Amino acid sequence: MFRLAALVGPTAVGKTEIALQVAEKLGAEIISCDSMAVYRGMDIGTAKPDKEAQKRITHHMIDVVDPDINFTVADYQRQVKELIKSIHDRNRLPLLAGGTGLYYQAVVDDYNFFPVESLQPVRQRLEEQCGEQGLSPLYDRLREVDPDYAEKVGPNDRKRIIRALEVYELTGQSFSSLQTNRRGTYRLAAVGLYLERTSLYARIEERVDQMIEAGLVEEVIGLRSQGYHPGLNSMQALGYKQVWAYLEGRLDYEGMVRAIKDETRRFAKRQYTWFKKDQRIHWVNVGNNGHDGAVVKKICEILDGQFLNA
Repeated sequence: MFRLAALVGPTAVGKTEIALQVAEKLGAEIISCDSMAVYRGMDIGTAKPDKEAQKRITHHMIDVVDPDINFTVADYQRQVKELIKSIHDRNRLPLLAGGTGLYYQAVVDDYNFFPVESLQPVRQRLEEQCGEQGLSPLYDRLREVDPDYAEKVGPNDRKRIIRALEVYELTGQSFSSLQTNRRGTYRLAAVGLYLERTSLYARIEERVDQMIEAGLVEEVIGLRSQGYHPGLNSMQALGYKQVWAYLEGRLDYEGMVRAIKDETRRFAKRQYTWFKKDQRIHWVNVGNNGHDGAVVKKICEILDGQFLNA
């Protein structure tokens, strides 16, 4: 059975730098667990590790496809399963690091995705309803027919809300009931990073300001110039969606920045909710462990201990 380490937590908690240091100490290669980092050209808003960081430690599942490709959680899982084996073949440790709960769960619990082919008339009707009435009524419907999955994906995940309703209409069964898993596929050791709410929200505010200063708006303008459009699944990513609204005149500049910060705080709360349900995750308060060196040491001790006890 392959070992698999995981480092998860909400956005802006400091996963990227801490994962680098943990990987260096444990002889690991990092597998990004971020559903939007797979897209090329979306660097600032997804807070990808820079080129220097990627030279320090081998990273995987970053810049995998162009933004107009519909890259699914099943695609992600399939590629990561192959990566875990190849990393072990090199006598290295795979370290899954990121904050996309569904992608994490699909890998560590080896989800079996029930194959339900899309039916265009059903999908088109749901897409049209979303365009005319907004996403809220569709999400309310999902909460009625599949409350467990609705809680997992949240109210803004247009792609997965529509897909789950499509599956329900085609099968009469909830999307979550069709997903089975095989817990125990890997020897899992998992750590979650957290901060007290006020500290995390302060980091979120600072991070959004830094992204804007680094050129997030210009990045989206560049993507637009390449022919990408706001209807793409990739462009529903946090930050990008709000910038598109600004570029189209639906938000002013201050409203755009405020909307990104507000939605990022809500997103962080949903991430906490998701990961807190997994009792295998050992939580480390990065605010109570001094400098990063102390945090990294504690994380490595926890991971080593979990592997020994597995």
